[in-house]
Amino acid sequence: MTSDATQSATPSPSPLDIPIGALQGGAADLGQYAGKAVLVVNVASKCGLTPQYAGLERLQATYAERGFTVLGVPCNQFMGQEPGSAEEIAEFCSATYGVTFPMTEKVEVNGEGRHPLYQRLVGFADAEGHSGDIRWNFEKFLIGRDGQVVARFAPATEPEAPEVVAAVEEQLA
Repeated sequence: MTSDATQSATPSPSPLDIPIGALQGGAADLGQYAGKAVLVVNVASKCGLTPQYAGLERLQATYAERGFTVLGVPCNQFMGQEPGSAEEIAEFCSATYGVTFPMTEKVEVNGEGRHPLYQRLVGFADAEGHSGDIRWNFEKFLIGRDGQVVARFAPATEPEAPEVVAAVEEQLA
């Protein structure tokens, strides 16, 4: 994607400029990821897609040294599949999948209570043209080094799918 959109009279603020809490309390300083590629994923511990945590962690391990991070955003809006407390979520992710990537506080990704981070993300369409509401747990948004959303992937798209890996590598080139 070219930077033409960022050169308009009023460039879009980066999703990384939006305040959000960290899973374990305090602020999650998303500004620390400026200049990096970030894969934002709404996650849940009790979903059929939960095994995607393993692929997300492998992406983190593979690309972290090149300026990439996964950012997990717990959400309990889809059939109550993330009911745990912050401590329970952190323990599950660490013990079950060895998650090392950062996690935010649990938020709403749809509806009137949609977190501002997701208000900013949902306007971006995926390759099939879907924009708007998050469809399910594990929907993925790639934010490029320029701070703008460059790709969106459906929930069932595996983290290590060729199209995801290609998009990440393009941002790290």
